[in-house]
Amino acid sequence: MKFLETLQNSIEVHSDRNAFFINGNHYTYRELGTAITAIRVAIQKEIPLSEKYVGLITNDDLETYAAIIALWFEGKAYVAINPIYPKSRNEEILAQTNSMFVMDSSPSPYFEKGFKVITTHTLDMVDNNDLSAPKKVEPNDIAYVIFTSGSTGIPKGAPVSFKNLNGFANAIDNNLSFSLSETDRCLQMFELTFDMSVVSYLAPLLKGACVYTVPKDSIKYFQIIKLLSEHQLTLLIMVPSIIHFLRPYFKEIRSESVRYSCFAGGKLYSDIGKEWNACIPNAQIINYYGPTETTIYCGGYLFDKEGNNKEENGVVSIGKPFDNTTYLVIDENNNEVEDGQTGELCIAGEQLFPGYIQNEERNKLVFFEKQHNGKSLRFYKSGDMCYRDQDGDYMYVGRADFQVKIRGFRVELGEIEYHVKKKLPGLDITVIDLDDGNGNTELGLAVCSKEIDLKPTLSYLKENLPPYMIPTRFLFVDKLPHSVNDKIDMKKLRTLF
Repeated sequence: MKFLETLQNSIEVHSDRNAFFINGNHYTYRELGTAITAIRVAIQKEIPLSEKYVGLITNDDLETYAAIIALWFEGKAYVAINPIYPKSRNEEILAQTNSMFVMDSSPSPYFEKGFKVITTHTLDMVDNNDLSAPKKVEPNDIAYVIFTSGSTGIPKGAPVSFKNLNGFANAIDNNLSFSLSETDRCLQMFELTFDMSVVSYLAPLLKGACVYTVPKDSIKYFQIIKLLSEHQLTLLIMVPSIIHFLRPYFKEIRSESVRYSCFAGGKLYSDIGKEWNACIPNAQIINYYGPTETTIYCGGYLFDKEGNNKEENGVVSIGKPFDNTTYLVIDENNNEVEDGQTGELCIAGEQLFPGYIQNEERNKLVFFEKQHNGKSLRFYKSGDMCYRDQDGDYMYVGRADFQVKIRGFRVELGEIEYHVKKKLPGLDITVIDLDDGNGNTELGLAVCSKEIDLKPTLSYLKENLPPYMIPTRFLFVDKLPHSVNDKIDMKKLRTLF
């Protein structure tokens, strides 16, 4: 894969430049290369060639990032494991990928038993920037697996192949006037279990730029302001919800160093986009779009700094697909609708993932073959309701299902309901997304019952779900409101909270 060769060359050529800034310390490309080599040696010694999926404890340190590249150079995939998530959930993720080996830079191993752990921070690091060439990989070999929320209560594994990732690396260079160099200083604010982390470290490393990470135990928006001020960042990749937290400080922010401010993972509202634009006067704002299943993002829209932006219900357009991607808007019978008509956005192309791991039932629901412009293409149903305007730009309307974005993470409300019902059997409940009044989304739990103590239920949820999937608002009602077709009336339910 070409991007692996480019990555190797970048690490060698830029050996004296800074590759990372982590927890107050700079690390050079030479130090990164040294760590990669040591970890590759450990992989060759301890992990059989047949083992393709390797768990990775996602710490914020050089060894974790080096482990990602070492695994790629050895033709293996990393399975991201966040140590703050419930251990039972993480064990389920590794079981789905049949992962027996885990790479861990923690002071004490996260898994004490059940897995063969390689402790990367104890390896001998020999100062040598002469990297061995990456092993040859097949296009369909998997590079990483991101697990998203599943409606059955079991997380869904979305594997991304080297072909997918190579296509993405080429597409961001060839679309929307995005171009980095070795002098750029780039924000990495995401957990490595979130796919936008991949572009946040990979795009800079391919060009010899420096990646500035946000410490895990910090308040993200404060750290972003600090990094902007102290290090004059030039590239910001963020979810739109973060600027709602930054909004009270807009008058104090004027970052003339920023060249690109890229958004994805949620709805970018035009009004706050205009306000943010004043904070970064020299930057191009890009509103990217793409589900995890299409390799981070697969299209986007250049924000008009003069304010003449296309929008739908205040949400900035998601623009056009990359040149390696095809969009199709369909009705309930998979027939393409006319421009201006709303339907479900479906996606085909080089970046489309191969299908969920061990989940053929779901794969049958989300994939279909269709002739388009004389070619038979494999399309993925995104669940996003959109329409295409007369200029070929796509406008986001809403979700086709009960899947929502919380702080950039995709959440199936059905998964939360599945776990709540385990603790409240026999009660009619529903989980709903609510606006917190500041442009962010939070979760509400409605229970058909007289008021009861929910502390045991919440304790159970905290043991089994990530923090962003825990409801924060609660409602007790005699019965849930229903529409004439006997479905829960979500619009009316929101008014009751």
